[in-house]
Amino acid sequence: MELDISKWIQILLRFGHVFFAFLWVGTSFTFNFLDNKLPKNQKEESIEASGILQHSGYYYNLTRFHGAPKEIPKNVIIWKYTSYLTFLSGLALLIMIYYMNAGILMVDKRVNDISSFLAIAISLLSIILSWFIYHFICKSKLINYKIAFPVLQLIIGIIISFVLTKIYGPRFAFLQVGIILGSIMTFNVFFVIAPNGRKNALNEKFDLNLAVKAKTRSVHNNIVTLLVLFIMLSGHASFIWASKYNWLILALLAVILGLIQYYVNWKNKKESN
Repeated sequence: MELDISKWIQILLRFGHVFFAFLWVGTSFTFNFLDNKLPKNQKEESIEASGILQHSGYYYNLTRFHGAPKEIPKNVIIWKYTSYLTFLSGLALLIMIYYMNAGILMVDKRVNDISSFLAIAISLLSIILSWFIYHFICKSKLINYKIAFPVLQLIIGIIISFVLTKIYGPRFAFLQVGIILGSIMTFNVFFVIAPNGRKNALNEKFDLNLAVKAKTRSVHNNIVTLLVLFIMLSGHASFIWASKYNWLILALLAVILGLIQYYVNWKNKKESN
């Protein structure tokens, strides 16, 4: 049996990517669930919500503070490394599998006859540009509009998806959308969620504005998670990405899966109130 190091690296990276994603999605869904599900506390001003959680036969007392506790421990846990490891393992797979075989796996001459270098450059630029567009809109007043904000993001996403189908082969075009969304999720953690949490942990006075901004980005990640997971598994469903209407199917999936997660969050919050 010949020892192919590259194949072993790929399979270990795939395993790591899936494993880290499980940990990241699991903690994300758990905390968003608790934020919505914990009953509101009407008795103590310092406590916003509290409840009892049972897991594996044991009971846990959970408390969400209104702001921060009086004493914040120095070793406070900020969840971020699962996000970073998911991103880095995915980036390594993107380079090893697709970028190193761009002429075969990314470029489809029936769609657009471009060079491998240009295909890779467009892939990287679309990730960076999409992040800056999203980040700019989040920092604008549009984020305060509950309908206009997601509709605008959806329209921009549809445009990007459609353009990608005119550049790449259908399979990679579909995957690239997932790569963009997954990257934005990690950038949310790296540039907003983790830094804001760290600042509040180090500051003597709790800054509610930092917490709200971090929580907003966390909710965005939560809403788009189902779509990203679907796209990452779509390589096994050629009837979806091979369709000439693949960008439209993707848009419908974004609406359906986003609304499902939104409804789950809304239902939990309604029950807790």
